[in-house]
Amino acid sequence: MQPLLQLIRRHKSGEAVGIYSVCSAHPWVLESALMLAKTRHSAVLIEATSNQVNQFGGYTGMTPAQFRDAVWAQADRIGLSRDRVWLGGDHLGPNAWQDRSADEAMQLAETLIHDYVSAGFRKIHLDCSMSCHGDPVPLSDTDVATRAARLCAVAEKAWQQAGGERPVYVIGTEVPVPGGAQEDMEGMQVTTPQAAATTLEIHQQAWRNAGLESVWERVIALVVQPGVEFDHHSVVHYQPEKARALSQFIESQSNMVYEAHSTDYQTPQAYCELVRDHFAILKVGPALTFALREALFALDRIDREWNGELKAAHLRDTLEQVMREQPQQWSRYYHGSAHQQYIDRQYSLSDRVRYYWPHPQVQQAVDLLINNLRHHPVPVPMALLSQYLPEQAQALNAGTLGTDPQQWVLDKIQRVLLSYAVACEPDAEITPSQPQGALA
Repeated sequence: MQPLLQLIRRHKSGEAVGIYSVCSAHPWVLESALMLAKTRHSAVLIEATSNQVNQFGGYTGMTPAQFRDAVWAQADRIGLSRDRVWLGGDHLGPNAWQDRSADEAMQLAETLIHDYVSAGFRKIHLDCSMSCHGDPVPLSDTDVATRAARLCAVAEKAWQQAGGERPVYVIGTEVPVPGGAQEDMEGMQVTTPQAAATTLEIHQQAWRNAGLESVWERVIALVVQPGVEFDHHSVVHYQPEKARALSQFIESQSNMVYEAHSTDYQTPQAYCELVRDHFAILKVGPALTFALREALFALDRIDREWNGELKAAHLRDTLEQVMREQPQQWSRYYHGSAHQQYIDRQYSLSDRVRYYWPHPQVQQAVDLLINNLRHHPVPVPMALLSQYLPEQAQALNAGTLGTDPQQWVLDKIQRVLLSYAVACEPDAEITPSQPQGALA
């Protein structure tokens, strides 16, 4: 992780640079991120969460080694050097096993950490903030830090056995709910400098107690709440003046920046301001699969109008049916009337749809949709494309985007990522774009 450490040093020396972290396992999202890194001659940080990827497969069905191999295979195909693909683990700890006792959950978390580091993941977010069965709610800061130090020791041992670059670590307990807030956001508070100082002090002491004092210099970031969040249908935008004291506090920490979660759906200007204010690691996830869903829903409409109802793939109808038949990924989050639940399933910013793309019926509908639009005897009319994907129609008309419908989806995802990329590395060298996916 020397390049990441160098980036942190550049930031600490006064450069307004950072890194965005792609927190998604969808192959088209990953392809978009890898392609953008190649175009901009930059590195890409890709992180898997403990729910997505773990020793039991997670909801993606992939272990850490399998996820690594999938990412590297895509990078190889695209022609992006593996040394520019940085792998991280997000929310690594007992999160996936909160229904177990602390002893059992932490043993499972130790295996999780070992497997991630052994597979080559080198940016490790140690998150032990959640209470397990029988724990007090919330956990004390000391318990959180002690458990995090325990997992750090496991990570260090795994690295020593596996070899390669030394891991770097992210700590912090004030993590917004993965996938967006579930409660009213009006009471959300920016982390105070006092709270940040306490978190650092208690964690550093836990590292000393665990014999990890020499490792502390590789704790590169603290997770805090800078005042950004989203729920199902609204966004709390960054207000720099509210985070000014917090921003100034981290300037006293020589090797450390902030990591900001739930930065999805902020404005391009906000990303620049966040990086400037030392929130130099920006997490993005649901906004990327939200863009994926928007693009696929647009293609679904084009398919129905261009190919007719009988031949159309009816992706959106298939997805709604599968979500209703298998509600476990959304029913805890979407409430209210039947119509409100429908709106949430289809359009929520928290994007619970993302859990359903790997479902065989949904994947079959996606494949049929793309094939319908690829193999129609005549290309989709520009006017029809413009109705549902106007930005992609403009790019196609300008000759910077090809005629393959999958490339239209990737382009829509990349436009979200580009706002992050410009904020994090504004002076990156850029290779002129070429039309992608042109049909023979």
